[in-house]
Amino acid sequence: MTERPLAAIGVHALAAGGVARGALRYATGAGAEAMQVFVSSPRSWALSPGDPAQDRALRDHVAAAGLPVFVHAPYLINVGSPDPLTRERSVASLRHSLRRGGRIGARGVIVHTGSAVGGDRDKSRWHTRECLLPVLDEIPDGGPDLLLEPMAGQGQQLCRRVEDLGPYLDGLGWHPRAAVCLDTCHLFAAGHDLAAPGGAAATMAALAATLGGRARLGLVHANDSMDPCGSGRDRHQHIGAGLIGAAPFAGLLRHPGAAGVPFIVETPGPQPAQAADVAALKRLRGR
Repeated sequence: MTERPLAAIGVHALAAGGVARGALRYATGAGAEAMQVFVSSPRSWALSPGDPAQDRALRDHVAAAGLPVFVHAPYLINVGSPDPLTRERSVASLRHSLRRGGRIGARGVIVHTGSAVGGDRDKSRWHTRECLLPVLDEIPDGGPDLLLEPMAGQGQQLCRRVEDLGPYLDGLGWHPRAAVCLDTCHLFAAGHDLAAPGGAAATMAALAATLGGRARLGLVHANDSMDPCGSGRDRHQHIGAGLIGAAPFAGLLRHPGAAGVPFIVETPGPQPAQAADVAALKRLRGR
């Protein structure tokens, strides 16, 4: 009998000192088996050129060690915005994240799925298609996939529950380079009751039904929640210390639909607290 591949457990690493020296040191100190980084400020349109030597060093390490690495695109990106300047900046920022992701050997670039500012969701989905399809077509062989992350349910967000990913991916023609990143805190805030008996399995079943059997789950952000199910509030808590609790993470880690999918901790710092979360997820994962 073949064993299911284990999920690598990792952390969003602070890159002070560079993506190779600083981020790798941070991830190693947290006991991480996978790593996520920003390659520019998450709250600015400025596009950091980075350090080519450090990018090469990280890429070489990734290739040698098999370390799964991901890039989180800036939070300002909203390809569904009615504002042409916001869409233009969003596409430029996303292209930058994908280029830098390719240079460091990243598996994927995570981007939030956007919001229909003003409430016209049909037009916002059209903007999303017009912005993302050219970007997806430009991703080279061996480059990172684009991982679409549903949000917590505030305002006019285009993807809240996993079922919303269906029409979103329909709009992109189920492009082969478009995949999915799920955040447990976002899922809980959007109304997926992971804490209920069977809640994790029900959520994974809803995802499977939405994706129609396609293997699109590329990453899980593992975060407990400070707020109750359906709150619409995205406030991360340490694993087992929030209202989701520890047991649902075991259910997700062991679910066949998440076999081999990395889990990245985005819980509040400092590093020792995140290291404790990484260790907790490793215990819950088991063999």
